[in-house]
Amino acid sequence: MINYMLDGKKALVTGGTRGIGREIVLAMARCGADVAFTYRSSREHADSLVAELESMGRIGLALQSDAADSAGSAAAVQTVIERFTRLDILVNNAGITKDNLLMRMSEDEWDDVIATNLKSVFNFTKAASRQMMSQRAGKIVNITSVVGVIGNAGQSNYVASKAGVIGFTKSIAKELSSRNIQVNGVAPGFVDTDMTHGLNDKQKEAILSVIPMKRTAQPAEIAEVVCFLASSGANYMTGQILCVDGGMAM
Repeated sequence: MINYMLDGKKALVTGGTRGIGREIVLAMARCGADVAFTYRSSREHADSLVAELESMGRIGLALQSDAADSAGSAAAVQTVIERFTRLDILVNNAGITKDNLLMRMSEDEWDDVIATNLKSVFNFTKAASRQMMSQRAGKIVNITSVVGVIGNAGQSNYVASKAGVIGFTKSIAKELSSRNIQVNGVAPGFVDTDMTHGLNDKQKEAILSVIPMKRTAQPAEIAEVVCFLASSGANYMTGQILCVDGGMAM
């Protein structure tokens, strides 16, 4: 693990108890940050992660919150600020999939994915940016997806949400750059998480066939890029989308 020097920084990661989100929380703690994270349902997973952060000598703060709820998101950010006194880093990671072909996709499947994956980024960014503007410093990293760049059949709701995050990232980067707030995105390809563990061998072969590196990513490989964008090493980067996809989008 490369140490990107986040000593003393205060971070908030949405959707932080599983998969990529959990690895981002742990990676930031290893780099020196105190980390708050949101979760939706599993208190057991949240408590376990807080204990792991505390074993590193960091402060961990678990916040149960529905990222798609505006009032709840604002309350979560306010709790972080009250506990940490500042907020240096926001990572918008919360996301779900409800895949289906367009002709079979229900309105609820569309609305749920857009709300969780896209509206949540608006909710948390709006709430966090107020604090960052008053500090005149901050880093926002949005987790999008390579399919938001190249598209994917059977995922029109997910792709639309992630493409929306890309456009949102670029727009907010322009709005906040004069306040010394950098806003960037990370677009993972296929990552070895619970979302991919349920695939059968034929599906896995199809995925590997479109990845030039012929393997999926490990969550830590995504987390390291996030830590870089949250560090001073990325101070002159804003509005950028880094594809961490084994070459899929090139």
